[in-house]
Amino acid sequence: MSRRQSSSLSKLKQYRKRSRFGEIFYRIRQNKGAVVGLIIICVIVLTFFASLTISYESITAMSVPDMYAAPSWEMPFGADDMGRNLFLRVVYGTRYSLAIGLGAVLIGLTIGLILGCFAGYYGGVYDNIIMRVCDVMSSIPGLLFSMVIMTALGQNLVNLIFALGITTAPMYARIARASMLSVRSEEFVEAARSIGFNNLRIIFTEVLPNGMAPIIITVTTSLGMSILAAAGLSFIGFGVPPPHPEWGGLVASGRNLTRTAPWVTLFPGLVIMITVLAFSILGDGLRDALDPKLKGRR
Repeated sequence: MSRRQSSSLSKLKQYRKRSRFGEIFYRIRQNKGAVVGLIIICVIVLTFFASLTISYESITAMSVPDMYAAPSWEMPFGADDMGRNLFLRVVYGTRYSLAIGLGAVLIGLTIGLILGCFAGYYGGVYDNIIMRVCDVMSSIPGLLFSMVIMTALGQNLVNLIFALGITTAPMYARIARASMLSVRSEEFVEAARSIGFNNLRIIFTEVLPNGMAPIIITVTTSLGMSILAAAGLSFIGFGVPPPHPEWGGLVASGRNLTRTAPWVTLFPGLVIMITVLAFSILGDGLRDALDPKLKGRR
C-alpha cells in the first residue's frame, strides 16, 4: 500500500461516522482529567471487590502491641488506637462508602425523576405543588435534614442511605423538570401523541431519554458528594455506627490523635478526597462530552 493510500485511510478513520456512545467515549478520551478520574474510579471499584474477600473479624481484631503503630510494609496505613490494621479497615470501608453513594443517588434519582417529569410535562397545578414542596425541602440544609431523619429512624446503613437520598431528590426533580420543559414541545413528542401514545409512555420513552444529558452529569457528581456527606455525618456521630469502618468514622476515630498518630486520620481523609475528586472531574468530562455546542470544536 502506498503512502498516499495509507494517509487517506487514516483520514477516513479520523472522520468516519461514530455512534452516539462512540462519540461520547471519544470526547472523554480527549479529556485527560476525565480519563484520570475514570481510572481512579475503576481502582476504587476493584478495591470494593477486593474488600469482599476480607473478613469482618480481621478488621475488628485488636492487638495491644500494634497500638499506634506507624505505617510499615506490614501495615501500609499504620494502626489505630486499638492496634487494628488501618489499611484493611480503609479497604473494607469501601463497601460502605460506595453502597451509600450508589444507594443515595438511586433513591434521590428515582424520586426526583418521577416528580420532575410529572411537574415538567403536565405543568399547571401539578408543577406548582411539586416545585413548592421541593422549595421547602431545599430550604433546609441537607446535613441538618439528614441528621433529623437519622435521629428519627435510628443509626444504620439503610437509614443513612435513605436520608441522603431524600435530601438530594429536590435537585433531581428540578433538573428533570427543566429537561421536560425543553423537550416536551418538540415535534417528535407531538408525533408520538398523534399516533396514540399515552402520557406515561411519552414521558419515559420519548421525552426523558432526550433530556438525560444533564441528569447523567448530575448523577456522576452526586456520587462523590453523597460519599462526602456520609463521611461528614459519620464524623459527627450520625452515620454508620462503630465499629463498622466507614471512611468518615475512621477520620473521626483519629481526630484526637492528629499530633501523636496523624496517619489515623490522614489516610482515610486522603481516600475520601481522591474519591470525591475523581467523581467530580469525571462529571466535568461528561459535561463537555455531552454538550452539543462542543461538537464542532475538534
